[in-house]
Amino acid sequence: MSRLEGKVAVITGAARGQGRSHALHMAAAGADIIALDICSDIASNPSPLATEADLDATRGLVEDQGRRIIVAEADVRDRAQLRDVLGSAVAELGGLDVIVANAGISAFGPTVPVQGFVDAFDVDFLGVVNTVSAGLPYLPEGSSIIVTGSIAALASQVNRSDGLGLQGPGAVGYGLAKSMLRDYTKSLALVLGEQRIRVNAVHPTNVDTDMLHIDAIYRAFRPDLKNPTRVDAEVGFAFIHAIPVPYVDPSDISHAVVYLASDESRYVTGQQLFVDAGAAVKAGL
Repeated sequence: MSRLEGKVAVITGAARGQGRSHALHMAAAGADIIALDICSDIASNPSPLATEADLDATRGLVEDQGRRIIVAEADVRDRAQLRDVLGSAVAELGGLDVIVANAGISAFGPTVPVQGFVDAFDVDFLGVVNTVSAGLPYLPEGSSIIVTGSIAALASQVNRSDGLGLQGPGAVGYGLAKSMLRDYTKSLALVLGEQRIRVNAVHPTNVDTDMLHIDAIYRAFRPDLKNPTRVDAEVGFAFIHAIPVPYVDPSDISHAVVYLASDESRYVTGQQLFVDAGAAVKAGL
């Protein structure tokens, strides 16, 4: 039997990267998908975000697996918009069982304006809160809420100045948002436990996506070089891990998400799952 057969999952940030990977792996496990993404850039974020074409590609890949999918452009900072979009999608698919609050931006870089702090925090923390708030009224007993955190924030790697820091207002907003998600998920797990709704966070290390491969991050991990390349940065990426790899694959995170969405994890709640090549243990967490 498929692990997620009969379930409907909403995934934010689903147009590319980890979000697309989650959509494909959950569809392969039997779930129908509601895929949401902003599909436009945010001015303070120095790198381009996903596009409408990216989201349409996710749609096609899920449909190729024989699953139903509804895609929609939605900004997780706008709770009213999320409610409207999700309400319509849930009505069409007949329910909602899993929330994957995955959308995020980094806004890393020393030249990012102060607005980068506002935008990174609003997307990375308030966006999670808004997504959960919009989807919670539809969740029956046995449902699962999964939040994407970050080992970088928990290991205090963000905004450091000792050679591995990621400076700038956006980095501070990112770090604050991701670190707050740990307490948010723990508290929400306690609140929803009586309803048998589970809440967990997955904290990835570096993941091989577009979000990782930008000049600001390369420079942060190789401050000894003026113009570090991807190959140069990989040396720094691997330094934070106990297992000597520079990054993990999006599928490595998706395997954890599928587990937490399935009934196999029916008694797992309030957990902080590190998919991090040993970065947490190396950092002493």
